[in-house]
Amino acid sequence: MKRTYSQHWKDYELIDAGNNKKLERWGTITTIRPDRNAYFTPILSEKEWQQKAQYEFIEKTTNTGIWQSLKKEFPLSENKEAANWQIEYKNSIFNLKLTKFKHLGIFPEQQTNWDFIKSNLKKGDRFLNLFAYTGGASLIANSVGADVFHCDSVKQVITWSKLNMESSKQEGIHWILDDALKFASKEVKRGKKYEGIIMDPPAFGIGAKKERWKIETKFPELVQVASELLSDKGFLIINTYSPKLKEEVIRSTVQKYFPKKNIEIKKLSIKTTSGKILEYGELTRVS
Repeated sequence: MKRTYSQHWKDYELIDAGNNKKLERWGTITTIRPDRNAYFTPILSEKEWQQKAQYEFIEKTTNTGIWQSLKKEFPLSENKEAANWQIEYKNSIFNLKLTKFKHLGIFPEQQTNWDFIKSNLKKGDRFLNLFAYTGGASLIANSVGADVFHCDSVKQVITWSKLNMESSKQEGIHWILDDALKFASKEVKRGKKYEGIIMDPPAFGIGAKKERWKIETKFPELVQVASELLSDKGFLIINTYSPKLKEEVIRSTVQKYFPKKNIEIKKLSIKTTSGKILEYGELTRVS
């Protein structure tokens, strides 16, 4: 499968990757985090990693862990959190913090999608961000004057997204606290259409009512509902991260519901400063 690359910017740099970890700089803070896609040997030595980083995430389970400070001048609080800090991308401000889920509040591999959104939306276009997390795509779409609908099922991340909007001196994003697929289905019944849709569904999970979510079983339904919401000249972006959801299944499913659209499926990747290539999953664009 061909790759599409996200790029570093002033406030973000993937310095190196390997040994199932990645070394990243976020503004003035550098972290070490687990990443199973970094199964190869890194370029820099472990000593160099430790010298560069202020914090390292130590996994306790497959989903959670704790942060450790690697520098005395960068202490952690009693609940293993560091002070919040901000980074910027094209006038959008992201508030970052160390979480027990290893995330910091932004997925920098989405940079290429942000640029695509910025180039393909215009003022007044309706834009839907499903599984929206802390709103990177929402901020970018809002910055060009689109009418942005941001949907996530976790109240805390919507609060985080609102803070990012306010820090970016933006306003007007519509916040929807709901299951993404359920909200999208309701929008279909309401006859709504969107000029742009992005969805970033998890590979697996458990819902609020203990229902199990697996992307390989939900993917056809997600694509179908997106096809009913997308305007004739609109675009759809889908990020998927499950090895169980193969390229041929993605392609055949998307072609079924978008027979007249252009379809691109590539590995979303970033090249480290040290020269390694780290892959993040499949990126599907329909336009």
